[in-house]
Amino acid sequence: MASNKRKSPTTETKQSSYDIPWVEKYRPRNLEDVVGNEETLVRLRAIADDGNMPNLILCGPPGTGKTTSVHALARQLLGSAYSNGVLELNASDSRGIDVVRNKIKSFAMNRVNLPAGRHKIIILDEADSMTAAAQQALRRTMEIYSNTTRFALACNVSTKIIEPIQSRAAILRYSRLSDEQIFNRLRYVCEKEEVSYDDDGLGAIIFTAEGDMRNALNNLQATVSGFEHVSQANVYKVCDQPHPTTVRKILDSCVKGDTAKAVAEVKSLWETGYSCSDIIGTLFKVAKTYDLPEALKLEYLKEIGFTHMRIADGVGTLLQLLGLAARLCQKVQVSHVDS
Repeated sequence: MASNKRKSPTTETKQSSYDIPWVEKYRPRNLEDVVGNEETLVRLRAIADDGNMPNLILCGPPGTGKTTSVHALARQLLGSAYSNGVLELNASDSRGIDVVRNKIKSFAMNRVNLPAGRHKIIILDEADSMTAAAQQALRRTMEIYSNTTRFALACNVSTKIIEPIQSRAAILRYSRLSDEQIFNRLRYVCEKEEVSYDDDGLGAIIFTAEGDMRNALNNLQATVSGFEHVSQANVYKVCDQPHPTTVRKILDSCVKGDTAKAVAEVKSLWETGYSCSDIIGTLFKVAKTYDLPEALKLEYLKEIGFTHMRIADGVGTLLQLLGLAARLCQKVQVSHVDS
C-alpha cells in the first residue's frame, strides 16, 4: 500500500494538540459536517430548515453521531441562544424520578429568550438507562410543556424506551459507519494534525473500530501519542487485540482440517496473554470476511457465536477455544464427506 509520510510536528504543536481529545476537537459543529447516516441527516436538515422540531428518539450503536447531530441541530435552530436554551443530561448524571420532577421540570418552566417560533431543547443522552418510573414521569412533562420545550432522547436500543414516549416522538435510526466513511475522516484528522501514517495503519484502526467513529479517533490518538507513526503493528499494540493475520492462520488450519496445527496455534496465541473474549471477538471479525463457501461460513459463524456466548457467560478458559478449533476442523471434514 502507498505510504503517506508526514513531517513530525514541533513539540509545541504536539503538546497543544493533546490538550483536547481529538474526539472533541473534531466533533462536527453543524449537520453538514456529520459523517454517515445520510437518510437520517436529510430529515434533521429538513427540521432545521422548517424550524419546528418534534420530540425525537435517536437510536443506534455507540459512536455513530447521535448526540453530535442533535447538538448540531440545536445550534442551527437556536443560534446564539444555544447555551441558554439547551439542557443536556447524560447517563453519568442522576436521572431518577426526582431529577425529572425537579431539574427537567424547572428548566421546562423557565423563561428563556429564544428566536421567534423556536423551542427549548432537553437532550437526554443514554435515555435507555433511565428507570421506568422516571420515564413515566417524563411522558407527562413532555405533554404539559409541549408549547415551549422539545425533547431529544439518544439511546442504543429504542425498545427500552416505554411505548407512551415512543408514540410522542419521531424515531430516527442510526447504523454503523462504513469503512470508507471512517477512513476518509481519519485521513482528514491525520492531515490536520500532521501525523505520520500509512494506509495499512488506518485500515487496522478501521478493523478495530467496527463502525464506531469515537473508538476510531481514540485509537488513532492513542497510537500517535504512543508511537508517533500510525502503522498496522503499532495500532494492534495500542488496541491490544490479536493480530488478524495470526487469527487467519488458525482459520487456515481449520479449513484444511488440520486439528493438531489449529490447536497448537490457538495455544500459542493464548500464551501471548490475550483474554478469551479478545481472541473470540477477533476470530469472529476475521471469519466474517474469510473466503469460504456460504454454507460452511454460516456453520463457522454459528460455532463461533455459540462459543462467544459461553465465554460471555463466564467460561473463559483455553478449553473453550481448543474445543472450538476442533469443531471447526470437524465441520470441514463433514462437508467433504457430504460432497
